[in-house]
Amino acid sequence: MFSARFVVFTIVSAIFSSTQTLSAIAQSKPISPTVSKSQTVQPPDSLNPNPNPLDLPTSPEQVRSQQAQPITLQQAIALARKNNRDLQIARQTLQRSQAALRQVQAAQLPTLNTQAEIANERTARETLDDLKYLNEKSSPANVLSGTIEVGYDIFTAGRRPARIRSAQEQVRLDRLEVERLSEQTRLDVTNIYYDLQETDEQVRIAQAAATNARRSLQDATSLEEGGLGTGFDVVRARVQLGNAEQELIDAQSQQDIARRRLVELLSLSETVDVSAADPVRQAGRWTLSLEDSILLAYKNRVELQQQLAQRRIAQQQRRIALADVRPQVSLFANYQVLDDFNDEFSLKDGYAAGARLRWNFFDAGAARFGAAQEDANRAIAETRFAQTRNQIRFQVEQAYKNLQANTRSIQTATVAMQQAQEGLEIARVRFQGGAGTQLDVIAAENDLTRADVNRLNAILNYNRALATLQRAVSNLSKSKSTNSSE
Repeated sequence: MFSARFVVFTIVSAIFSSTQTLSAIAQSKPISPTVSKSQTVQPPDSLNPNPNPLDLPTSPEQVRSQQAQPITLQQAIALARKNNRDLQIARQTLQRSQAALRQVQAAQLPTLNTQAEIANERTARETLDDLKYLNEKSSPANVLSGTIEVGYDIFTAGRRPARIRSAQEQVRLDRLEVERLSEQTRLDVTNIYYDLQETDEQVRIAQAAATNARRSLQDATSLEEGGLGTGFDVVRARVQLGNAEQELIDAQSQQDIARRRLVELLSLSETVDVSAADPVRQAGRWTLSLEDSILLAYKNRVELQQQLAQRRIAQQQRRIALADVRPQVSLFANYQVLDDFNDEFSLKDGYAAGARLRWNFFDAGAARFGAAQEDANRAIAETRFAQTRNQIRFQVEQAYKNLQANTRSIQTATVAMQQAQEGLEIARVRFQGGAGTQLDVIAAENDLTRADVNRLNAILNYNRALATLQRAVSNLSKSKSTNSSE
C-alpha cells in the first residue's frame, strides 16, 4: 500500500512541478485600460451623474434643469472620457476579454478532481438472484468510496497555445477599441462644443441685429417727427425690428438644444445644464505637411492595428479548428479508497496512473471547413485593412484641405466685417443728415450681420477642420503638430 501511494504522489508532484512556470503566467495581473488624465482644471463633481446606472427619476424636481454651468472644452472632454456611456461599455468589454484570457490561461495548469460517496446499496440483480436461487434475503450494502485524480493535457496539437494567443489578441483588440472610442469621443465633444459656441454667437449676432434695428427705428421715428422722414420709413424699421426679434428667438431655441446635446453626450446629472466658457477664437495652427500628416496617420491610427489583430485572431482560430482532428495526449493519476461496512475487511485503497490518447480520425470534414472559414476571415481582415487605409488617407486630405480653405476664409471674412462696420456707420450718418435712405441703413445692417456670421463660420469651421485632422492622425502630441493660440 505504501508503494502504491508513493507512486501516485510522485506522479502528481511531477505534474505540478512541470507547470510551475505556467502557473506564474496564468496568475499574472490583467492589463487595465489606459485612460489619459486631463491636465486642465477638473470640472466640479456636481456635474457627474448618479453612480447608479439604473437610477430613474420619479419627480419633476429630479429632472428640472438648474442654471447653466460654464465649462471649457478641455473640461468637457475630461467629463466625456469619464462618463460617456459608449466608453464605459468599451472598458467593460475590455474587462470581460481580460477575464476570458485568464480563463484560457488556466488550461496551462493541471486539473485536480475529487469525489466521495457513501451509499446504502441493493441492486436489482441482487434482488433477482435472491428470488431465483431461493436465498435468504441479503442485507443492503453500506459502501464508502472516494477518488482523487490529477490530470494534465501534455499535448493538444496547438489548441491550447492558439486559444491563449487568440484571447490575448482579443484583449489587444478591445484595448484598441477603447482608445479608438476615446479619440472619437474627443472629436464628437469638440464638434458639439463648437456647435454650442456657434449658437452662442448666433444669439449674440441676433441681439446685435435687434439692437441695430431698434436704433434704426428710433432714428426713423425722430426724422418723421422732425419732418425729414416718412411714415413708410418707420413701418419698414418696425418690420426690420420684428424680423430681428424673431431671429433672436430662433437662435435662443437652438442654443438651448445645443446645450442639451452636450449634456447628453457627456452623460451629466439629470439637473445639470452647461454653457460654453471658452470664447470663439482660432484653436491653433497645423505645422505638418500633408504628406507627413498622412504618414503619421498610417502609423498612429488604431483602426489599422485592429484589422491586424483580427487577422491574427483568425490565424489562431484556424489552428484551433484543425486541432480537432489531431492527436491529444494527457497524463492522469488517481487514488481510490473503498470500504463496505457489512464485510469483515477494513478500508482498502488503490491507484491508477498513465496517459490517454484521443484522436478523432474522421469528422466528415468539419475541421477542414472550420479552418476554411478562418482563412476567409483572415482575407476579410486584410481587405478591410486596405479599405481603412484608403479611408484614413481621404480623411486626412479632406481635413487638411478644409483647414487651408478656412484659413483663407478667416482672413477674408475679417476684412469684410471691418468694411461692413464702416459701411453701417456711413449709412447712419447719411440717413441722419437726410442724404441717405432707410433702405441704405437696412442693407448696411444686413451686410454687417452677414459678415459677422461669415467670420464666425470661418473660425468655427477652421476649428472643426483642425479637430478632424487631429482625429484623423490620432495619438499626436500637440507640441509636434499644432501651436495653440492663447
